[in-house]
Amino acid sequence: MSTARIIEGAWEARDTLNTQTMDAVREAVDEALSDLDAGRARVAEKVSGAWVVHQWLKKAVLLSFRLNDMHLIEGHPGNWWDKVESKFADWNEEQFRAAGFRAVPGSIVRHSAFVAKGAVLMPSFVNVGAYVGENTMVDTWSTVGSCAQIRCELSSFGGVGHRRRAGARASRAHYHRRQLLHRRAQRSGGGRHRRRRLGAFDWCVLTASTKILDRETGEIFQGRVPPYSVVVAGSMPSAPGKPSLSCAVIVKRVGRAHT
Repeated sequence: MSTARIIEGAWEARDTLNTQTMDAVREAVDEALSDLDAGRARVAEKVSGAWVVHQWLKKAVLLSFRLNDMHLIEGHPGNWWDKVESKFADWNEEQFRAAGFRAVPGSIVRHSAFVAKGAVLMPSFVNVGAYVGENTMVDTWSTVGSCAQIRCELSSFGGVGHRRRAGARASRAHYHRRQLLHRRAQRSGGGRHRRRRLGAFDWCVLTASTKILDRETGEIFQGRVPPYSVVVAGSMPSAPGKPSLSCAVIVKRVGRAHT
C-alpha cells in the first residue's frame, strides 16, 4: 500500500492513534515528513500549469501531533518542550554547506519544513510542512506558517500563513514569487498570489475572503491580488450607521521593470 493510501486510511481512524502507535501508520507519517523536510515532496505544487494541494501530506503533518509526545528539545538559546524536532538537530558543517542556505542565530525551522538553496533566514520562524523557495529572504522576526509555500522577500515582521487543517476549505496554498511582503503584512487563510508585488506599511491581512479594492478603478477583487499591485491596509464603507469594514487597498500598480 502506498504511503498516501496508508495516511488517508489513518486519517479516517485518527481517533484511535496515539503515542503508543508503532506500526505502518507511524512509518508512513515519518516517511512523508522526511520527504517534506528534504524537498522531495511539497504540500502544494504546480502540475500542468495548475496548482495542486496534496491533502494527504497535510494530513500526515496533523497525524504526527497525535503520534509524537512532548519531549525536551535542546537548542540555543535555551531548550524547548515540544513534539517537533528542529530541522537542524544534529546537523554538522558539511550538511549546512550542502543545503546551501544561510541560517543566522535566532532562525528557527521545524522538522518537515524545506529551505532551498540561496535562501537567507534571519531571526525568524519557519513552521512544519512549509516550503521556502530558492533565493528567498525571510527577514527579521518574520513567520512562515505551517504548509505555506513561499518564494519572495518576506520583510521584517511579515507573516505568511496557511490553513493546516485538512479538507476542501483548506485546499488553497500560498505561493509567492517576485514579491515584497513588507513589515507587519500577513497572508493567511487561503489567499493566493503569484508573480506579484505586495507592499504593506501597516497591518495588512489577506485571506481568501478579504476584499481587495482598487482605489483608482473601484474594482473589487477577492481571494487574489492582481499582478504588480502595491497594497496597504484600508477600510470600506458599510451600511448607513454601521462601522466600516476592513479591506486591502491597491494604491498603485508597478511595472514589470520595477519588480
